Amino acid sequence: MRLSLFKYGLAILAMALFIKTVPAQERLPFPPQPSPSTAGPTIAESTYKPVKPVHHLPSDAPNIVIIMLDDVGPALPETFGGPIKTPTLSRIAEEGITYNRFHNAAMCSPTRASLLTGRNHHRVGFGQIAELANDWDGYTGHWPATTASMAKVLGYYGYNTAAFGKWHNTPAEQTTTQGPYDRWPTGRLVGFDYFYGFLAGESSQWEPAIVRNTTRIETPETENYHFTVDIADEAISWIRRQNALAPDQPFFVYWAPGASHGPHHIFKEWADKYKGRFDAGWDALRKEIFAKQKECGWIPKETQLTDRPETLAGWDDIPEDERAFQLRLMEVFAGFTEHADTHAGRLVDELEELGLRENTLIFYVWGDNGSSSEGQHGTISELLAQNGIATKIEDHIRALDELGGLDVLGSNKTDNMYHAGWAWAGSTPHQGTKLTASHFGGTRTPLAISWPKSITPDKKPRKQFHHVNDIVPTVYDVIGIEPPQEIDGVTQQAMDGISMVYTFDKADAPGRKQAQYFECMADRGVYTPDGWFASAWGPRIPWVPGLPAGIQNWNPDNDRWELYNINDDYSQAIDLSKQHPEKLDELKKVFAQEAKANLVYPVGGGLWSVVWSPQSAPSNPATVFNYTQDVVGVPEFAGPKVGARSNLVTVHLDLEKDSSGVLFALGAFSGGVALWVDEGKLHYEYNLFEIERTRLESNETLPTGEATIEVETRISEPRGSADVTLRVNGKEVAHGTVPRTAVLAFTANDSFDVGMDSYSPVSEAYFDRKPFRFNGKIDKLQIKYQK
Repeated sequence: MRLSLFKYGLAILAMALFIKTVPAQERLPFPPQPSPSTAGPTIAESTYKPVKPVHHLPSDAPNIVIIMLDDVGPALPETFGGPIKTPTLSRIAEEGITYNRFHNAAMCSPTRASLLTGRNHHRVGFGQIAELANDWDGYTGHWPATTASMAKVLGYYGYNTAAFGKWHNTPAEQTTTQGPYDRWPTGRLVGFDYFYGFLAGESSQWEPAIVRNTTRIETPETENYHFTVDIADEAISWIRRQNALAPDQPFFVYWAPGASHGPHHIFKEWADKYKGRFDAGWDALRKEIFAKQKECGWIPKETQLTDRPETLAGWDDIPEDERAFQLRLMEVFAGFTEHADTHAGRLVDELEELGLRENTLIFYVWGDNGSSSEGQHGTISELLAQNGIATKIEDHIRALDELGGLDVLGSNKTDNMYHAGWAWAGSTPHQGTKLTASHFGGTRTPLAISWPKSITPDKKPRKQFHHVNDIVPTVYDVIGIEPPQEIDGVTQQAMDGISMVYTFDKADAPGRKQAQYFECMADRGVYTPDGWFASAWGPRIPWVPGLPAGIQNWNPDNDRWELYNINDDYSQAIDLSKQHPEKLDELKKVFAQEAKANLVYPVGGGLWSVVWSPQSAPSNPATVFNYTQDVVGVPEFAGPKVGARSNLVTVHLDLEKDSSGVLFALGAFSGGVALWVDEGKLHYEYNLFEIERTRLESNETLPTGEATIEVETRISEPRGSADVTLRVNGKEVAHGTVPRTAVLAFTANDSFDVGMDSYSPVSEAYFDRKPFRFNGKIDKLQIKYQK
């Protein structure tokens, strides 16, 4: 007992000493100022002296705007020699400065976590995307209190903060209406004042599941609705309110559209702007981009164009009867991307209109990772690849023709994504694509910074090596604040990033970045300040379908490392590992040190839920679900897996002669499961990503009055066939076999609903009647998993 008290006393003493040694300005929130008023028994005996406001920011603190697009490779923007028109990126570049050796973390959630905290992504728990998180320390997907976001810090200093668009940093299982909300954008561990967007990693741009702060809302019913337009409207409205109601407070806006992540959704007229532009194919496009990059001075003259990998098809390998499909996929992507950049420009226009542009510091991070090759051979339903379901292009073309042909691509009837060959062209001149941390095709992205008040425009690209974790330290440096050591009583981890302010007026200043590691699902690399880069491909190649044979026995110690001198080799074209084995060993040791210090171990931890333990991925742990008719909009990753696990669905309801509507639905038009009543019959559909649709209909008219409907699904094995039986009041009314089933999810951002089909409808049978609400009463719906 005495020992325990002694230890307790030491702990209190240590805490007191720590508090004394941490300067007040490095502890947040700032302590309240005591009132100078003197309170007596009566007003007459009291002296009133209001507290004078205390300002913790310089009077000229700039507004901060970060714009970041999604899944766009470094070679795409016309600004730097690419084929896609990017007027806003060009505008920011012309009005400011650019960086051609700036880097991200090769994947969505990791880059965003690093960008917003100034730390390496594993130390924020995002070594993997939120939907595939696990319990290894660097891969939890749970934002820790020790790595406060820039929004939280700036908020304590007096900024108003808002985020718009894609989020992708909330644990997937915590995204329901019941929270917990701690790690939502406006939650206490993150700290934005306002959020409007979607929480998942991707979404339909036509029918997104939108969140305003912590409230899920219906997709706005406006003519020609599109998510990118919506978040531009919302951001402009927020800036206007901020300027009207709090003009003396600076603001921070984080604007991150879903574009150009799959699904590639855009108005036909925007895709049509690129008709014929890519007819020569991706091999020719890559050569064309490479020449223009050199011509405009974006890449060094001595840069070499890296070869197409043997695992990736050349344009000449594509059959003639499939080329129109592949070309239209790229045209849609290009229109989608130009559209996003154009609407980013509306924010800049508004800043000009309100007289705020002069003292607004804009960071335009072109992409959160390289172009995505996850579309693999080209697809009308992009989550086929994530579910490991093999298809042929003829299957996609057949299904597309049934929906209306090539003009349907980009619409709300497809979740299309282009061939990996286009992603490779979008990574020119580098090797790799999104998910490749070992090569710059996955991690290198253009950055443009503009701040008219303090940055003189300069067309010469900055060539210092930098990373998204450098944005936060740069902002703090500009404002003149130190990274807090303590926030809300929690000691903060040190910053991994450094300020880039030293480059603002010195294009040729020597780089200051120290060692920087990269890792994404075991694909890895490390940079050292002498200009060397060592890297190793992981066991998966993102553009190759499925998992490689023997991956369960993969050992990172057996991976072959490469070595590049990137001072002279901008594109990682010349592997020097054999010429300089001692240098390679040195960098491998640096990677090991960085990996250990940053919670990267075990190498391959991001593959845990993909390869070795799918059950470890975030999901609802329940095996029995009891719902009522008011349970709608349950995010798929937090809902019941009625399409992936054997289960029994039991619905207790009242039926009338004119009963109609959805009883339950999971997923979207791009893939899902639904049960509905129509014209006196019971209907069921298993929609396997539009490629295979299995429909069942009851063989007799439904009774009236109280009834019990059952759907029993027996799945043979993961991705295997499913035996489905429909019963009404215990009597079998339909039976059939689903040839193949999904194993992961049908969608990233749609939902499970009772009594309706929210957002995108699962079946074409009621597509024009969505959300096709059930017009009767559902007393109870139970789902029970079966062995």
